[in-house]
Amino acid sequence: MSVARRALLLAASAALLAACSPAPAPQTANAPAATSVTELDYYADEQGSAAWQKILDACAAQTGIRIERQTVPTAQMLPKILQGASSKTLPGLLFTDNPTLQQVAATGALTPLSDYGISADGYYPGIVKAGTYQDKVYGVAPGVNGLALIYNQDLLTAAGVRPPSTWDELSAAAAKLTKGGKYGLAFSAIPSEEGTWQFLPFFWSNGAELSRLDSPQGVQALTYVTGLVTSGSASKSVVTWNQNDVADQFVAGNAAMMVNGSWNLARLDEQKALHYGVVPIPVPKAGAKPVVALGGEVGAVPVTSGPTQQAAGKVLSCILSEPTMLRWSKAHAYIPSKTAVAAKFGAEQPAMQAFVDEVGSARSRTAELGERYPKVSQALADAVQASLTGKQSADQALKTAQQAAGS
Repeated sequence: MSVARRALLLAASAALLAACSPAPAPQTANAPAATSVTELDYYADEQGSAAWQKILDACAAQTGIRIERQTVPTAQMLPKILQGASSKTLPGLLFTDNPTLQQVAATGALTPLSDYGISADGYYPGIVKAGTYQDKVYGVAPGVNGLALIYNQDLLTAAGVRPPSTWDELSAAAAKLTKGGKYGLAFSAIPSEEGTWQFLPFFWSNGAELSRLDSPQGVQALTYVTGLVTSGSASKSVVTWNQNDVADQFVAGNAAMMVNGSWNLARLDEQKALHYGVVPIPVPKAGAKPVVALGGEVGAVPVTSGPTQQAAGKVLSCILSEPTMLRWSKAHAYIPSKTAVAAKFGAEQPAMQAFVDEVGSARSRTAELGERYPKVSQALADAVQASLTGKQSADQALKTAQQAAGS
């Protein structure tokens, strides 16, 4: 689909949603308390679904509220939510990808979490920003995920390579580890949010901003990542690999290092012969902190009815409690969203410490642009593709992206 056509579709969708935004549900006095609530999520994979079901079962038992769960594939989640918002048929509780929260909140379909006594105190600032729209918190995540550099300890030791911490070290390590048809580094650069998500740590850590994709800092970041491919240290196939494909390459021994997420650690642990380590994403200069994008799902309470909203608020409060937050993070390799809980978690889960270390400087993808983020994200993903495939220079690709994204 062309960028122009996407822009027209986005504009049309925005107009439709504005016209169909639901009015606040009536808060009927003396209405009987709701005894059940419907919950919608996209945890469709076997491990994640089972872990989430245990969380819901525990909170149902704790609150006395029956939770009727609905699950859809990730790609169907936002369209289903927006359709429900326009037809006023949303479920009582949502768990949606955090970059979509502001887009949903902009339709008027969500209620502030302060209505249910849910406070943002103690959470990482980036996590609070991810759930905030027009100065009100509409969503909070029990846990988040992020990206780090995962490396094969045996391959690095055999090559005499130390885990890199800077861009220069990463380039040198990837080059030295590339031999015999094996690559030093693997990452995903597909033309979608997944590709943008993987590029953002390089983009943001170099001081670039989404409001100006073609800044010198942005061009330098894309030039650097492109160089990893053109030099042969990373496969040209990164433009077709999603993050699961990247993990496949790493497990198969075809890549000595990979940029990937904490959710893959359980899979790596199943490979008894594989010895891996995890360090934060390398940064442009020594001493800097990596700026990764926050991943994970935020819980939100849609406009439905007073009793249903209160029931959903009780369930969400249970999910956000410290014991549940820890249980979910351990089961799904997420990082607890509260700073104190994350510190405890990192001490108990050494393999997760690099991910925990990054959360303090991590960013919400929508903090700067709000509901405009998806359009800018797609433009940036297209620029990464154009540069990595040699269709455009990094400079020209980002200029094209800035034009497509608009001011």
